[in-house]
Amino acid sequence: MALYEHLLIARQDISAQQVDALATHLKTIVEGEGGKVEKQEYWGLRSLAYRIKKNRKGHYVLLNINSPARGVQELERQLKINEDVLRFITVKVEQFEQSSSNKARRDAERKPEGETPPATEGTTQNAMQSATETVQ
Repeated sequence: MALYEHLLIARQDISAQQVDALATHLKTIVEGEGGKVEKQEYWGLRSLAYRIKKNRKGHYVLLNINSPARGVQELERQLKINEDVLRFITVKVEQFEQSSSNKARRDAERKPEGETPPATEGTTQNAMQSATETVQ
């Protein structure tokens, strides 16, 4: 069995409970084909970069799937005929990402303005010295 990351975007006018029910339905489809959903993450209602089928926002859901190829094919076939799904993508991966959630990763990447990580004096001097050497 192979490992897949599956991301889908659902319409903005359905509720979070309906999105959760959709993800549960997808989970049963994968399990029916002999696979397993390792992780299910709801990322929330987020703005889209551009309109998709007259929607400006969408509910994002990430599924980590351990399944044979026929399980993913059936999953994608079902999503193509579902009117609540705007877009989806499935990517085969070597291993799943270990971070606990997308939100935690975003919060870690954001740093308050004005704060810089403390640098050691030697590191700064070495960087300046190498920069002047390349100029000369």
